[in-house]
Amino acid sequence: MQDTLRKLRSITNDATLSPAQKARYLSLEAENMLGYPALDAETQKALDERVICDMFEGHAPYKPRYVLPDYSVLMRNGSEYLELPLPVTLDEAINTLMIAYHHVPSVTGMPVYIGQLDELLLPFCDGVCDETLYEKIRLFWRYLDRTLPDAFMHANIGPTDNRVARAILRVDAELKQIAPNLTLLYDPEISGDEILVIAGKNIAECCKPHIANHVVHADAFDARGYGIVSCYNVLPVAGGASTLTRVNLKEVANRSGSEREFFEDTLPYFLELNFRLTEARIDYLFDGSGFFDSFLVKEGWIEKERFTAMFGVFAMAEAVNVLQDKERRDGRYGFDEEANALGHRISETLAKAVRKRRLDKVWRGHALLHSQAGLSDDVDATPGVRIPYGTEPDPVTHVQALAPHHQYYDAGISEILTVDESVTNNPEALVQLCKGAFASGFREFTVNVASNDLVRVTGYMVRLSDIRKFNDRQGSRTNTTVLGAEAADMTGILDRKPRVVGNELSPGYGQ
Repeated sequence: MQDTLRKLRSITNDATLSPAQKARYLSLEAENMLGYPALDAETQKALDERVICDMFEGHAPYKPRYVLPDYSVLMRNGSEYLELPLPVTLDEAINTLMIAYHHVPSVTGMPVYIGQLDELLLPFCDGVCDETLYEKIRLFWRYLDRTLPDAFMHANIGPTDNRVARAILRVDAELKQIAPNLTLLYDPEISGDEILVIAGKNIAECCKPHIANHVVHADAFDARGYGIVSCYNVLPVAGGASTLTRVNLKEVANRSGSEREFFEDTLPYFLELNFRLTEARIDYLFDGSGFFDSFLVKEGWIEKERFTAMFGVFAMAEAVNVLQDKERRDGRYGFDEEANALGHRISETLAKAVRKRRLDKVWRGHALLHSQAGLSDDVDATPGVRIPYGTEPDPVTHVQALAPHHQYYDAGISEILTVDESVTNNPEALVQLCKGAFASGFREFTVNVASNDLVRVTGYMVRLSDIRKFNDRQGSRTNTTVLGAEAADMTGILDRKPRVVGNELSPGYGQ
């Protein structure tokens, strides 16, 4: 108890934290003073040893990890609980969303999904000129960053090319904020090239937006649709993810005597333990927390039947290299065809196991496989199925090595291609690279430009200047700066190799 009291006191006395940040950290400590949902001894041991991981979501899952309201319900009906009338004007529509966001929970305590903004706002734009629309979006964007200062907050636009989407892209390039994160849903039959070119120019300016392969994502979900949230997590709209648990593939490989043992014994064993962890957390959320009695359900923003479970994996690169060593093979992940094929086989095995394992209280009865982007203290464990920082090959080799993984990860997979600042003089090269990546099977296209102050960590944004201030004990108004600073110090995120991008990766290249 004395250790706990000292920790609580250190939070209250930390001059670098804002009062809101102190309240958040104190609440996390209080939650973790409670008992954990009951686990069997084997699952508890694997969790203690971090072979499986609960992402430190807390001991009492009283809210889902990610919530994706169908905000169109709010825009059509208003809200009795929030005493919000049906919006009629653009100002009223934006104001309604601004109020709603403060009542949408997530693992961060802030909304991770703020909606398909162009679809939500377009019906209110009749009679609003482009310049007035731009000015209102600019104020809205500034409001979001200043009042919800968390880089996991995520907006979607597209796949249509429209006035609101273009206004958002214009504002995002100008303000260069870490929040909100942004994804353009791209469909070549719907979107056209013009908005993709604008997105390429934006990436050169501020490393946003992500560009999502809408054709592939839409096929994995139903007519109600999907949203991309937090970093690049893909989940059902009007639902979300009850929890995200993950398996450290490197540790599974370390516990295997051979490649055969890995596939036949060790991997299935730890996958099952991670399923048990997932079930324990979901049972508490559904049966113990009372969350699904909230107004969000009663007013139809969300439906409990549309909540899935994210089954995450990470450290694929290290796992493959460990197994290569055990089999006395020299090839390294990302560079050798045999090593890459082993990684692809692991992903296929994971996907089959996740689809086969039945889970109650989960959308469609099974979890969704997720290439998890890592935690800020993951040392010597590369996020998801990515190639280790600082060893990345040229963009074409990079895409070709990882593209076969993408078919398996319905709940999200993303690589971060770090390119040389010369791309700012040729942003159309990014467009060609994106098209080529999608033609190769990529679900998501994400780029860091080496010269930018605004950079991606694992999927969320930080400013390098904010990290420097944080390290000088000046604190940060943005909650995620501490994660970026820790990741930079412990996991080498700033060691990514910038590469010069040409136009060589056109659709179908190397197929």
